[in-house]
Amino acid sequence: MAMQRRQNVRLPPEVNRILYVRNLPYKITAEEMYDIFGKYGAIRQIRVGYTPETKGTAYVIYEDIFDAKNACDHLSGFNVCNRYLVVLYYQANRAFKKMDQTKKKEELDKLKSKYGLNDKK
Repeated sequence: MAMQRRQNVRLPPEVNRILYVRNLPYKITAEEMYDIFGKYGAIRQIRVGYTPETKGTAYVIYEDIFDAKNACDHLSGFNVCNRYLVVLYYQANRAFKKMDQTKKKEELDKLKSKYGLNDKK
Protein backbone atom coordinates (compact mmCIF):
# COMPACT_ATOMS: atom_id res chain seq x y z
CA MET A 1 0.00 0.00 0.00
CA ALA A 2 2.80 2.45 0.87
CA MET A 3 4.55 1.86 -2.47
CA GLN A 4 1.25 2.37 -4.29
CA ARG A 5 0.81 5.74 -2.55
CA ARG A 6 4.41 6.80 -3.27
CA GLN A 7 4.13 6.19 -7.00
CA ASN A 8 1.40 8.83 -7.26
CA VAL A 9 3.36 11.50 -5.37
CA ARG A 10 5.12 14.18 -7.41
CA LEU A 11 8.16 15.60 -5.67
CA PRO A 12 9.61 19.04 -6.39
CA PRO A 13 12.55 18.86 -8.84
CA GLU A 14 15.19 19.84 -6.25
CA VAL A 15 14.34 16.86 -4.01
CA ASN A 16 16.92 14.08 -4.24
CA ARG A 17 18.56 11.38 -2.08
CA ILE A 18 21.57 13.52 -1.18
CA LEU A 19 21.29 16.07 1.62
CA TYR A 20 23.84 18.80 2.26
CA VAL A 21 24.04 19.66 5.96
CA ARG A 22 25.60 22.87 7.31
CA ASN A 23 26.17 24.40 10.76
CA LEU A 24 27.19 21.09 12.34
CA PRO A 25 29.26 21.08 15.54
CA TYR A 26 32.93 20.66 14.53
CA LYS A 27 33.38 17.72 16.89
CA ILE A 28 30.43 15.66 15.58
CA THR A 29 31.30 12.05 14.71
CA ALA A 30 29.98 9.88 11.89
CA GLU A 31 28.27 7.68 14.52
CA GLU A 32 26.39 10.70 15.89
CA MET A 33 25.39 11.62 12.36
CA TYR A 34 24.02 8.10 11.78
CA ASP A 35 22.08 8.37 15.07
CA ILE A 36 20.46 11.65 14.03
CA PHE A 37 19.80 10.96 10.34
CA GLY A 38 19.27 7.18 10.58
CA LYS A 39 15.92 7.70 12.30
CA TYR A 40 14.43 8.72 8.94
CA GLY A 41 15.51 5.76 6.83
CA ALA A 42 18.31 3.62 5.45
CA ILE A 43 21.47 5.60 4.81
CA ARG A 44 23.87 4.67 2.04
CA GLN A 45 26.69 7.01 3.05
CA ILE A 46 27.60 9.97 5.26
CA ARG A 47 30.55 12.21 4.50
CA VAL A 48 31.57 14.67 7.22
CA GLY A 49 33.91 17.53 6.29
CA TYR A 50 37.22 17.68 8.17
CA THR A 51 39.26 20.26 6.25
CA PRO A 52 39.18 23.94 7.30
CA GLU A 53 36.93 24.72 4.28
CA THR A 54 34.47 21.86 4.89
CA LYS A 55 34.32 21.71 8.72
CA GLY A 56 30.77 21.89 10.01
CA THR A 57 29.30 20.40 6.83
CA ALA A 58 28.33 16.92 5.72
CA TYR A 59 26.63 15.01 2.93
CA VAL A 60 24.03 12.41 3.88
CA ILE A 61 22.97 9.99 1.14
CA TYR A 62 19.79 8.00 1.67
CA GLU A 63 18.77 4.82 -0.11
CA ASP A 64 15.29 6.23 -0.72
CA ILE A 65 14.30 9.71 -1.92
CA PHE A 66 11.23 9.79 0.35
CA ASP A 67 13.41 9.13 3.42
CA ALA A 68 15.68 11.99 2.35
CA LYS A 69 12.67 14.30 1.98
CA ASN A 70 11.34 13.27 5.40
CA ALA A 71 14.76 13.89 7.01
CA CYS A 72 15.11 17.28 5.30
CA ASP A 73 11.62 18.33 6.41
CA HIS A 74 12.20 17.27 10.04
CA LEU A 75 15.88 18.06 10.63
CA SER A 76 16.19 21.53 9.12
CA GLY A 77 16.47 23.76 12.20
CA PHE A 78 17.11 20.77 14.50
CA ASN A 79 19.25 21.74 17.51
CA VAL A 80 22.50 19.78 17.93
CA CYS A 81 24.86 21.04 20.66
CA ASN A 82 23.22 24.49 20.57
CA ARG A 83 23.65 24.73 16.80
CA TYR A 84 20.66 24.74 14.45
CA LEU A 85 21.20 22.47 11.46
CA VAL A 86 20.73 23.77 7.96
CA VAL A 87 19.61 20.83 5.81
CA LEU A 88 19.37 21.36 2.06
CA TYR A 89 19.05 19.16 -0.99
CA TYR A 90 22.38 18.73 -2.77
CA GLN A 91 22.47 20.62 -6.06
CA ALA A 92 25.38 19.68 -8.29
CA ASN A 93 25.15 22.82 -10.42
CA ARG A 94 25.63 25.00 -7.31
CA ALA A 95 28.39 22.89 -5.81
CA PHE A 96 30.52 22.98 -8.94
CA LYS A 97 29.78 26.57 -9.97
CA LYS A 98 32.77 27.94 -8.02
CA MET A 99 35.08 25.27 -9.47
CA ASP A 100 33.82 26.02 -12.99
CA GLN A 101 34.57 29.73 -12.57
CA THR A 102 38.14 28.99 -11.48
CA LYS A 103 38.61 26.60 -14.41
CA LYS A 104 37.19 29.16 -16.88
CA LYS A 105 39.50 31.87 -15.54
CA GLU A 106 42.50 29.57 -16.00
CA GLU A 107 41.42 28.80 -19.58
CA LEU A 108 40.92 32.50 -20.28
CA ASP A 109 44.38 33.32 -18.89
CA LYS A 110 45.92 30.61 -21.10
CA LEU A 111 44.18 32.01 -24.18
CA LYS A 112 45.26 35.56 -23.32
CA SER A 113 48.89 34.54 -22.98
CA LYS A 114 48.70 32.42 -26.15
CA TYR A 115 47.48 35.37 -28.20
CA GLY A 116 49.55 38.00 -26.37
CA LEU A 117 46.59 39.73 -24.78
CA ASN A 118 48.03 40.14 -21.30
CA ASP A 119 46.47 42.84 -19.16
CA LYS A 120 49.91 44.19 -18.20
CA LYS A 121 51.50 46.56 -20.69
